[in-house]
Amino acid sequence: MSKAAGVAEVGDADFATEVLEAELPVLVEFTADWCPPCRQMAPVLSRLAAEEGERLKVVQLDVDHNPDTTNAYKVLSMPTFMVFRGGEPVKAMVGARPQRRLLEELADAL
Repeated sequence: MSKAAGVAEVGDADFATEVLEAELPVLVEFTADWCPPCRQMAPVLSRLAAEEGERLKVVQLDVDHNPDTTNAYKVLSMPTFMVFRGGEPVKAMVGARPQRRLLEELADAL
């Protein structure tokens, strides 16, 4: 998986605890090793986690190793970004994007 520094990895086993029960809004990147745009997003997610860590939790989920969660949210394309707040998905975005655009798209979810 294209691991972003400073970004936690979640999976089927701990998704409920780490994402659905989190106090902060959570940005989940559904990602995969074989996905070039996912690799492009790693530094963006690292910066986002560092800069917005007080108001947003950023995590990654490897779709190949976590089929239950991937299927539960009908994720078909990588990368897919989903924002969860209060245990519910409130926003979904598909595809790589620059950090500025990602922040603009996240603004209403934060």
